[in-house]
Amino acid sequence: MGNERALRIYRALLAHTRQVTLAVSAQRLLFYSQQVIRQDDWPESSFRKFLQEGPGLGERMQHAFKLALAQADAAIIVGSDIARLSSKIIETAFEQLSTHDFVIGPALDGGYYLLGMKALQPELFRDIPWSTSRVFNDTTSIISHLGKTYALTPMLSDIDQAEDWEREGWDLDK
Repeated sequence: MGNERALRIYRALLAHTRQVTLAVSAQRLLFYSQQVIRQDDWPESSFRKFLQEGPGLGERMQHAFKLALAQADAAIIVGSDIARLSSKIIETAFEQLSTHDFVIGPALDGGYYLLGMKALQPELFRDIPWSTSRVFNDTTSIISHLGKTYALTPMLSDIDQAEDWEREGWDLDK
């Protein structure tokens, strides 16, 4: 995918994620990969901003859950590259946490786009082969091994390539 085209898709996905999350009545924590940007499209009146911590994806997600669960009884993280993510999916995920220990949104590629929990479980972030087709199955196996319950949200696709974007019916030239 060309750089300009990729940047347009990236910006559109971020705008979509921002719109979806703003429609959910919840505290919102936003994690930046390199530096926290105060003056951007994510208003500080709606998003508490933090820097990601940890060398890998698992450590960064675990840190995000640790911060979120220190302030709330339940927390959900979502990917920013999910074209079909909706506020209804996130609201339903929070509702499912009232009767389950975890909620997980499977992705078509074998990963997940959403993970929610009521208590931090560091086991979910250790020895996971991130960015592989085993992530979802390995994660749900760990949850089951812990004797915990989980609910599922609809299976969705993440956007890795221009073809993924087009498959979702989004116009690349917007």
